[in-house]
Amino acid sequence: MRKKGFSVIGKPLPKVDAMAKCAGETVYADDLNLPRTIYAKLLRSPHAHARVLRVNPERALRLEGVYAVITGKDLPEKFGIMPATQDEEALAVDKVRYVGDPVAAVAAVSETLAEKALGYIDVEYEILKPVLTIEDALASTEESQRIHTWNRRANIQKAVSLEFGDMDGGFAQSDHIFEGTFFYQGNTHLPMEQYCAIGFYGPDNKLTLWSSTQTPHYLHRALAKVLGLPASRIRVIATPVGGGFGGKSDPFSHEISVAKLSMITRRPVKITLTREETFYVHRGRHPVKMWMKTGVKKDGTLQTMHFRSFLDGGGYSSYGLASVYYTGALQTVAYKLPSYKFEGVRVFTNKPACGPKRGHGTPQPRFAVEIQLDEIAEKLGMDPLELRLKQLTEANSITVNGLRISTTGLRECIEKVAERAEWKKKFRKLPFGHGIGFAASAYISGAGLPIYWNEMPHSGVQIKLDRSGGITVFCGSTDIGQGSDSILAYAVAEEFGVDPADIRVVTADTDLTPVDLGSYSSRVTVMTGNAAIEACGKLKKMLLEVAGEVLEVPADDLEFADGRVQSQSLPERGISFVECVQKAEAKFGTLGATGSYKPPKHPANYKGSGVGPTPAYTFTTAIVELHCDGETGEIKVDKIWIAHDCGRAFNPLLVEGQTEGSVYMALGEALMEEQIFRKSGLHKIPSILEYKSPTTLETPEIETILVETNDPEGPFGAKEAGQGPLLPVVPAVSNAVYDAVGVRIHEIPITPDKILRALDGRLKPVSVPDFQFPPPIKWQPGEGVQVPQKN
Repeated sequence: MRKKGFSVIGKPLPKVDAMAKCAGETVYADDLNLPRTIYAKLLRSPHAHARVLRVNPERALRLEGVYAVITGKDLPEKFGIMPATQDEEALAVDKVRYVGDPVAAVAAVSETLAEKALGYIDVEYEILKPVLTIEDALASTEESQRIHTWNRRANIQKAVSLEFGDMDGGFAQSDHIFEGTFFYQGNTHLPMEQYCAIGFYGPDNKLTLWSSTQTPHYLHRALAKVLGLPASRIRVIATPVGGGFGGKSDPFSHEISVAKLSMITRRPVKITLTREETFYVHRGRHPVKMWMKTGVKKDGTLQTMHFRSFLDGGGYSSYGLASVYYTGALQTVAYKLPSYKFEGVRVFTNKPACGPKRGHGTPQPRFAVEIQLDEIAEKLGMDPLELRLKQLTEANSITVNGLRISTTGLRECIEKVAERAEWKKKFRKLPFGHGIGFAASAYISGAGLPIYWNEMPHSGVQIKLDRSGGITVFCGSTDIGQGSDSILAYAVAEEFGVDPADIRVVTADTDLTPVDLGSYSSRVTVMTGNAAIEACGKLKKMLLEVAGEVLEVPADDLEFADGRVQSQSLPERGISFVECVQKAEAKFGTLGATGSYKPPKHPANYKGSGVGPTPAYTFTTAIVELHCDGETGEIKVDKIWIAHDCGRAFNPLLVEGQTEGSVYMALGEALMEEQIFRKSGLHKIPSILEYKSPTTLETPEIETILVETNDPEGPFGAKEAGQGPLLPVVPAVSNAVYDAVGVRIHEIPITPDKILRALDGRLKPVSVPDFQFPPPIKWQPGEGVQVPQKN
């Protein structure tokens, strides 16, 4: 046990007694019996919208075993994932913006005592009227109804308008114009693992934070900003994540709070949020209302599309800037559109902040697009698949909004899924109550730009070769169950011709590993895989040089295979990989190399063009067969066929697992999941008992078809598989319901009561707000420049 006031490097330290700063006071507590790890809890607001007038922790601090209480005054610096909209506080300073907004944090000897101490913190609120709907947010005019004051227009976070090509001409040339409204209910990630973190400010005056996070790099930045510490003195270790799906991509209050509490107490501080708290932390799928207008020729050829989205963002910005653009960016990727206009608005409401959930911002518009395409096909007397096949985008093309498509396997996906499901035998030919539906989609393999715009790599990899033949790969990526650690091992094993079991992968530690921006946007396979291959290439050059000298074989005749470096023309001439490494180390010294990856530049440069570009797009199709009871409205999904263009599958079993995970999550969104609130702002169902999600009993047989297109931008041709397959399943369910019972459901979840109301004509159309969008930014395809606005 070290002496108090003395560090291992011989410099005096401040007294390590537990200390709490409360409303300007410094309070000390006896720490003689302080355990090695202490526990934290957060006091959360019971009100959806209120001013915080006073927080008094004195009674809590008098409890024996309570070592620190902090409030918003201890952590006033704002933070957030997006640099332009950092509007969050670790603990509310002067206002709470949703039920569950944290206002104080306690550190105590046990979780039980910390929980008890929350009840001894006195908080005085001035209750304000909550804003709980998109319509109310857009109509807010009173100053007291403003949830934030930094934004220009009431409770509008961001309103955008983009126009590409000749919209007026597109509608004028159309023989038919279709218009519809849609609603995609918000839902949450429902990870098995709740949010948790441990902070430890050690005797060396350095902070280590272990957290269940998808983005250790961005969390590292937020900690430095809020705590006022040099980034070089902060270490973030992302622990194995028990389910993320986008919900652990933000920096969070609980992570910052345990770090601050540890700085005060000089002890490890641990926090684990309850399941109810996890529902309130949220960052899940935005509720989105949509309006869509499409013009087509008599033969079904698309001429133009006008799309509007209205996003309920909750109390804070989170990824909202990107979210609103994503609801409009990818409509042009699956099908050719000569002209396209997108208008979107994200509003603040007094509910938990929404953010990125699997497919971030794209399942909602895909739901609308694929239903309307089915409606168009029916009106024109066409097969829905034939309608889509008429206007598929092509490889090596640029869309009307400036997105570059490298490869596409959408045609093959459509044809294969139709063949397996026997589409032509079943569509419109099944008895009443039995239906089949189709939908298609496109998604990104990583974002083309980083969250903080800069010229640095998006992913870095270091590789160390040991003289024993061992290979260690260091990378900042986080494995959240998608298999990214395995991908690194596979890529390096393939390059060196060794068994993946001989490779050790070290990831997600900001002190030990190069920066990777995080596990989001399906970016890890493409970006870390390419970085790993680049690092391998530098080492292979040295290994081939020494092998050529030993074997007296030209380097260009050598290959890595079966744990050897050998001649391709005379395979019997070779040396073991271990011997080759030893000889290379003798010649060059310690063997190590770095690799990095930055996506290619995208062709468009208008404001908003940073959302949508990617190294490679994936394409997916789904066919859903189901039964729908016309008397009860109950739906039973019989089987789902899913075809996914994944580029090249590193490990087909892992790709199938990711694809089927997306299908399962999509079914929950389509049929039962919804994040809904009472008029007070309280969550109606913040528990797994009440928040309905499919179990194995509701999960049908899933037949997965992998379509490989070998994309030149991906490592060994690979593209993403973790998110894209979710997108077509939800609209395919809706289209199958129409085939079964003849009613269109334009909103999810598609519940029995909605089907019954639709069958007897009582289901009202989705209403969308009347809102004046800003004048559009007009961009001319092909020029790579923004077209100036006319006055």
